[in-house]
Formats: sequence, C-alpha cells, structure tokens
Amino acid sequence: MIELLGTTAAEVGAHIARERHRSGTGALGMVLTLVVATDERGHYDAVRAANDAAQEHPCRVIAVIPRAPKERPRLDAEVGVGTRGNPGETVVLRLYGTVRDHADSVVLPLLLPDAPVVAWWPGAAPDVPAESPLGLLALRRVTDAAAAARPLAELATRLTCLAPGDTDLAWTRLTRWRAILSAALDEPYDPLVSVSVAAARNNPSAVLLAAWLGSRLGLPSEVTSSRGPGITAVRLRCTRGEIAVTRPDGERATLSRPGRPDRRVALPRRTTADLLAEELRRLDPDEVYAETLAAAVPEPPKGARR
Repeated sequence: MIELLGTTAAEVGAHIARERHRSGTGALGMVLTLVVATDERGHYDAVRAANDAAQEHPCRVIAVIPRAPKERPRLDAEVGVGTRGNPGETVVLRLYGTVRDHADSVVLPLLLPDAPVVAWWPGAAPDVPAESPLGLLALRRVTDAAAAARPLAELATRLTCLAPGDTDLAWTRLTRWRAILSAALDEPYDPLVSVSVAAARNNPSAVLLAAWLGSRLGLPSEVTSSRGPGITAVRLRCTRGEIAVTRPDGERATLSRPGRPDRRVALPRRTTADLLAEELRRLDPDEVYAETLAAAVPEPPKGARR
C-alpha cells in the first residue's frame, strides 16, 4: 500500500494507472467497484472482508473514512494495486474537514468505467441509503442491521426507506438456514401448525427468518430468546410432532423429523467476507427480501416512507 498525503482524486487515479502499467496488469478484468463507507475503528476489518470477497469477485475496493470535521480540508489516501489480499485494487480514502461532506465527489472519478457499483455500510448506515451521496452512485446497497445500536428498530428503518437494490446482511445470513428448511419440507410431512425460531436476543436475522417461514407457509410464527450464538433452533410444529433444526454451538446442526433418524448438518456461522461475496453475486433487486421485510415489521405509521 502506497500512502498519498494531501492528495486529490485525480492524483489517486493517476497513481493507480501508473501502477497498473508498471506491473503489466492493465488488462486485468474487474467486475465492479465496491465502495465501503466505514470509520477509522472498523475500517481494517471492513477492508479485509472486502478484499477477501474480491478473491471471488475481482474489483476495485474504495474505503471511505470521514475524519475530523474541524481540520483543514484534506484528502489522504492509501493505494494498493494487485496485492496479495486483492487481485484488483484497494483504495483507502480519509476525508478531513469539509471534504468529508463531499465523499461522492471524491469517489466518482475513481469508479471503474462501465462497471456496476456496490455500496456497503458495515457499521452505521444512513436512514435512506438510496438517497445518500454514496448510495446514489450504487446499483446495489448493502447494510447490516445487526451492527446497529438497536437491531430490531433498524429493520423498521430499512423498511420505511426500502428501494430496489437495497439488501441487508441480516437477510444474507439466512441463506443456508432457508436451504436446509426448504429441503426438509420437500419430503412428505404432517400438516403444519406453527413456526418458532429461537435466537439470541435482538437478533434481526431471527425476526426475518420467522417472517419468511410464516408468510410462505401461511402460519403463525414467533421468535423466542436463547443463549445463542445467533439462531439456535427452528421448530415447525406439526399435528403430530415437529420438524426441527437445532444448532446450539453455532457450527453443527441437527435435523429432526417425526419417525426419522436425526441427521447432522454442517451449518457454521459465516464470516462477513462470505456474506459479502454472496451479495456481490447478484445485482438485481431482491424481491424476496423486500417481501420478508414487509412481513417482519409492523405497519409503519401513516406518513412514513415505504
């Protein structure tokens, strides 16, 4: 990583072009630009997760870090091209003073031409991501309700400002749960009566999973508290017995069905890089997420955005 102090977006772009020419990798195909809106405390983990995801999706990672608002306007940058961590490019931008209010103007010249843009907020996200300066540049916008101070209230915020292209890692964490439960229901079963999801308190993924099952199966659903980690059990109560997937340790799950032997299933909690890589595989609107979010959150007050 090369450090550029008191620089400009044009100089950062020129440096990237020179490094690409010097290393002979100018023709490297990159599929998108990933803009990471983070802070100084969380930027290391966020950039590392983005670079790990870039192993599957070669891209230009641009991390934007607002710094002290009262300092003189300045842009500092760190640039890495074709590093071991990212076969594409990594740019870390630190915005000081009034420059922090114009992050979109700094990022815009650095976007890959003719490539989609994905914006990711690993921590606190704007109330309306689609209308935020960085969100306006993106085709896809990724938030994480679990990182909010009040995760369940964050789901309600995400619903009131939902726009095509919005998604949340609280939903992405459910992909393997949904696959296992769908496979379990492919086999014959007695009529279902209700759905119960057990998870650590204030787990937004559990709320979304209960809403998804309840809305798809047309059943009452509830979320109960457990000691965690994450989601620990899903129980589909039948007229005789129940279909259950239990995961007390966050690694291995047991699938139980009436009249059948229990089956062990690998269901480890996924890393942020894995979740992000999954989201980068699709750039179209996630309609199932939108429907589930609407089912999970009570009707917003009159006048609230939808």
